Amino acid sequence: MFDVETYFHSVRLDEERCKGCTNCIKRCPTEAIRVRKGKARIIDERCIDCGECIRVCPYHAKKAITDPCDIISLYKYKVVIPAPSIYGQFKNAASRNHILTALKAIGFDEVYEVARAAEIVTNATKELISASASIKPYISSACPAVVRLIQVRFPSLIDNIIKLESPMEVAARIVKKRIEAELNIPQEDIGVFFISPCAAKATSVKAPYETDKSFVDGVISIKDIFLKVLNGLGRVKRPEELEQAGLDGIRWANSGGESLALGTDKFLAVDGIHNVITILEEIENDRIEDVDFIEALACTGGCLGGPLTVENVYVAKTRLKKFIDQARDKDFSKHGQGGDDALMWTGNVEYKPVMKLDKDFTKAMKKLEILETINKDLPGLDCGACGAPSCRALAEDIVRGSAIETDCIFKLREKVRELAVQMMELETKMPPVLDCERKKGK
Repeated sequence: MFDVETYFHSVRLDEERCKGCTNCIKRCPTEAIRVRKGKARIIDERCIDCGECIRVCPYHAKKAITDPCDIISLYKYKVVIPAPSIYGQFKNAASRNHILTALKAIGFDEVYEVARAAEIVTNATKELISASASIKPYISSACPAVVRLIQVRFPSLIDNIIKLESPMEVAARIVKKRIEAELNIPQEDIGVFFISPCAAKATSVKAPYETDKSFVDGVISIKDIFLKVLNGLGRVKRPEELEQAGLDGIRWANSGGESLALGTDKFLAVDGIHNVITILEEIENDRIEDVDFIEALACTGGCLGGPLTVENVYVAKTRLKKFIDQARDKDFSKHGQGGDDALMWTGNVEYKPVMKLDKDFTKAMKKLEILETINKDLPGLDCGACGAPSCRALAEDIVRGSAIETDCIFKLREKVRELAVQMMELETKMPPVLDCERKKGK
């Protein structure tokens, strides 16, 4: 699974656009960004691809690496699996069938709603929660950024993660196996493409934590495909009957949607990566009671607030409501589960300690002592002027050799004052020879 040397990251930096403003270092939830020599730097080991830096960068210097739309031409049979958040992006779409028909017309042979796979995952989650009382609360594994966050920062909660494949993976596996069986097309000729609202999904396809290899062949952002679908909507007169998901699956796009589908009141839904961290800390400290399930989403507002979406999250929520209401009276039980395969992970999520001070435990402890000493001597203002998100982070960088104490503007000022005093003292002194000549002149 994860390897520090080879781990793929979707979130990247465009150095030409970066102005070194430090907005990103203050908002990064895992302190994965530094500003050095006027440019931001992303520490790969710490990055969880949550996309928070993409949101807050005023110069658009952070971007997500996803696949281009023309990647679909590499495959004989092309299937698109859109995230339910796509439905909230379009202003005048009469129905989901209109959106799905316009999406299919871009160049796909088939469309399968990830919302349908979400319903399958919901049913499996219900069974898992009812079957076990040992590990509570369960934490949803649907958001890859949250899973990665737990790996690097909350290792004690790894066992709480529900080890079920994401709806994206379930959808891709279902369509590939069905098409192979029904149309006799080899899986290697079938391209399955996820339409994503976030960067973390692109990362999870390249470096999956739930399986050895993803069934998804490409991740295309909603932003990249939006105009093509929008233009196609105007040409859809008689949409195809492509809807497969009901109310529960569509609601997954919203924060709280996954939880509501479980049919229990013993849940907690939290969105926004900083809010998620607060709740995970509460769980770690045994302060969450009478809760069976935690739905944690990195993006504010859920997937509708993803950094690769087009519409404002609150506008998108309003638009999605129309499709939720339309789905209330529709029964899609005839579609069945879409396969009898087990949904449990075949991969293994492990603790990934990042930025170790040293591989040798004894040396690491000594460096930690030095770090604490340096940190106590720093002002503790966490102003970010040094290019690190906090004074402690600067102290850590100093111990690692990637920064110096005078990177802190306050320590630099102290140093300048000391030098000024020394210069004044020197000015009052004369070398012995010159001092002797001066006395003779008198």
